[in-house]
Amino acid sequence: MKKFQLLLTALIAIALMTSCGGSGKEKASTEKAEAITGAGATFPQPFYNKIFKNYSSEKDLIVTYGGIGSGGGIRSLKDEIVDFGASDAFLTDAKLAEMPSEVLHIPTCLGAVVAAYNLPEKPELKFTAELMEGIFMGKITNWSDVRIAAVNPGINLPDLAITVVYRSDGSGTTFIFSDYMSKVSTDWKENIGTGKALQWPVGIGAKGNPGVAGTIGQTLGAIGYIGSEYAFAQGIPVASIQNLAGNFIHPSVESVSAAAKGEMPDDTRVSLTNTDASDGYPISSFTWLIIYKEQNYKNRSFDQAVQTIKLIDWAISADAQKETTKVHYAPLPESAVTKAKAVLSKVTYNGKALN
Repeated sequence: MKKFQLLLTALIAIALMTSCGGSGKEKASTEKAEAITGAGATFPQPFYNKIFKNYSSEKDLIVTYGGIGSGGGIRSLKDEIVDFGASDAFLTDAKLAEMPSEVLHIPTCLGAVVAAYNLPEKPELKFTAELMEGIFMGKITNWSDVRIAAVNPGINLPDLAITVVYRSDGSGTTFIFSDYMSKVSTDWKENIGTGKALQWPVGIGAKGNPGVAGTIGQTLGAIGYIGSEYAFAQGIPVASIQNLAGNFIHPSVESVSAAAKGEMPDDTRVSLTNTDASDGYPISSFTWLIIYKEQNYKNRSFDQAVQTIKLIDWAISADAQKETTKVHYAPLPESAVTKAKAVLSKVTYNGKALN
């Protein structure tokens, strides 16, 4: 009799669990989403701040975004504490293998990393790849150097020490910049390399694009690499950079868009730096939101997953993309939108497609 009572109790418990949705994950699926949270890259943050604010007011759903750098965004997604991460550096195969489950990349816009500087009279300078190597590797230490003058005839260059400013935090902006430098400089590739955080031979560090922009703006003789919006917003001059075709190209919506003329792979992970487009700006890049393909993790509700995907789908829509140029970014080409939507169609919840 005692064994029968125990068996009966167990059967009742199982029945109750089934009627209530079974596992804790399934029970969580009935909860309604109240907020969507993301974190990561500061490179596209002005664009994200603008569109997420619009979305929050239209949908009555709180969307919060923390600009903590691409490295922080990847870590936050890896730790499963955000609905989405954001990175200017796509995850390599090795990094993807370190994540708890499959990660998808959704491009949201294009931007430029610029060489911004603080000099008297704000001259409009041109830089070759050789000058970029010389300045950022500490081989050229004064603005009056004859090598700078040779590329910029007629410009009054001051006898002023060069102060290089770089990102102190793990940064997709650093990845984009160093990816470009590794393509145009063998010395850079062999001694510094490509990455979100580097061992710099010279200079001073600052956190985030805002920190680098602020340090440049406050330091006469400084030069650093930042997202173009931060330079434009603070009125900091930026250099035109010679591209692979030999043309000096100023960063603009048009020249950044031109850099994206090539094919994008189905997983959207592609580098645009050192483009062969004759009118393309050579330090251009897509930036991505990153999410888990399987959205049921950490007991996230079904609605949480649905609202996250709706937000990202809206971010690549025409309504959101029209906001890019207002904050000095370039919209996604139609081919990239098509690829992004195909990636989003792979998202699942408990193994079943969300859309």
